Order: sequence, then C-alpha cells, then structure tokens
Amino acid sequence: MQRIDELLEKTSRTFALSIPLLPQPTRRQLGVAYLLFRVADTFEDAAEWSNARRVAALREFEDLLRSPSTSRATELGTAWAAGRPIEHEGYLELLRDAAVVIEAFEELSPEAQEIIRRHTLRTAEGMVGFVERTEGGQLRLRDLEDLRQYCYTVAGIVGEMSTDLFLLGREVAPELAESLRARAPRFGEALQLVNILKDAAFDGDEGRSYLPAGVDRAAVFELAGADLEIAAEYTNDLQAAQAPRGVVAFCALPIRLAYAALEAVRVNGPGSKVSRAQVFSIVDAMDKALDAGSPAVPIEESVNF
Repeated sequence: MQRIDELLEKTSRTFALSIPLLPQPTRRQLGVAYLLFRVADTFEDAAEWSNARRVAALREFEDLLRSPSTSRATELGTAWAAGRPIEHEGYLELLRDAAVVIEAFEELSPEAQEIIRRHTLRTAEGMVGFVERTEGGQLRLRDLEDLRQYCYTVAGIVGEMSTDLFLLGREVAPELAESLRARAPRFGEALQLVNILKDAAFDGDEGRSYLPAGVDRAAVFELAGADLEIAAEYTNDLQAAQAPRGVVAFCALPIRLAYAALEAVRVNGPGSKVSRAQVFSIVDAMDKALDAGSPAVPIEESVNF
C-alpha cells in the first residue's frame, strides 16, 4: 500500500488527498483502480504519439487487465515509459511501476477485481474511439453532447465504478443503491467539467480542445454547476444512510474543492487554482461539518455559475 500511496501522490492532487480518507478495503481498491485509470489516461493524452501507437498501447493495456501478469506488466511498462508518451515524470514512473499496480490488483478480492476490470475496460475502449478521431494530434469535440460523452468515458465511468465499490459488501437499501447508481455518472462529469474549464488554456497549448467551438462557455459552467448539485445530493444521501465517514468524506472533499475551483475560474479565468491555504480551509470546514452531523456538502455551496 505504501508504494500505491506514493504513486497516487505523484499522479494526482485531489485523489491523493481523498483516497486516504476511505476505510479499508475500499481505500486499497480505489487506490489501485485510480492508478489503472491513470495508465489509460496517459495513453489517451499522448499527443506526441501517433493515433496508431496510442491505440496499440490501450489494446495492450486491455489485454493485461484481462490476463494480469506481473512479468508482462514489467515488459510493457518499461517499453511504454521508454517511449515517453507524455512529459510528466509522475506518469512515467507509474508506467515503469505497472507491475506494482498489477500485483496489487491481483491481491484484491475477486469481486473487487471484476468491478475494476469491467469499468476500466469500458473506459479504455471509449478512449480508443476518441483517439481514432484525433487529427494532427488534436482532439476537437463537436458540441455539448460530444463533450458529455467524452466526460462520461473518462470520468462518468469512474463514478459508476466508485459507487459499485462503495456498495460492495455493504447492506444498502435497494432504492438508495439504485439512486446512487443513477447519479454516479453526473458526479464524474461534474469533476471532469471543472477540470476542463480550469485547464482550458493549458489544454489548448497541448493540442487538445475539450470546449467545443460552437458552445457558449456559460453553458458549460451551467452544466458543471448542475452536476455538482447532483453530486452534493449523492454525497448527502450517503451520509444520511450512515455510510462510513471515510466514504462520505471521500465524496465531499472533491465536490467542495470543485466548487472553489469553479468560482476561481469564473472570477479569474482559466488557469486559476485553489491555493494551498484554501485547500486546508476546505478540509477543515468539511471535517467540522462531519463532526457536527451537518450536511457533508452544504446546500448553500450549490450555487449557479
């Protein structure tokens, strides 16, 4: 788990903060799952590689998930990293340590492995479709529905997988489970839209344009705000159903951070960041709310942008 945590810190900001809040075994399951999704993301983001090379890497990754092998993971990870699909040392280190992640994956319960494998394969397959549409190293999304399909592929499925892991081995009323699963894709979409709005300038420099040319930026802000409200309801319903505190905190923290990030972008434009001091304040406010039994994500935070 120590090496998994180290890789999380080197490849993520928000999830490196939120995953350690989870109780075991969900913490280990989602830590491993995040890193597997991050491997797929690295190939999807590999603008310096040809489409064919990116697709081939995604297919190799899919085969590895279907038939896990640490020796094969070592072989593939070494080759992937040597090809430098992306100039991010944390991601390259993750590729080199693919065998560590695969070994940790194989140590999970069969039920958790099946959930993670099924959803990760769905994401990788969806990424292949978007990579094949890339022209000249650039992905151009057509309209708002195309943007939403992209968000579902790279993040909505993560929401579905996380929900399945939250529910694994826990007694939950069927109506609550159904409600959580129905809202899970919007949770993932919310966080992805905020990232897209926040990183729009950087993505443009890297040859990506996730904001469709014909879509008013205000419409994307509005959709992100509506999605965050659904994510807040999802989290507060978990809290009301007496889900473990760590599960509630894992959901609440990214939402609170996303609200702060969206407000920063609205006021200061793309590239704006939530300061370290703000992050500490947000974590402290969340902890105090949970201690007091107040809603994990207050309704007043669910504002329109």
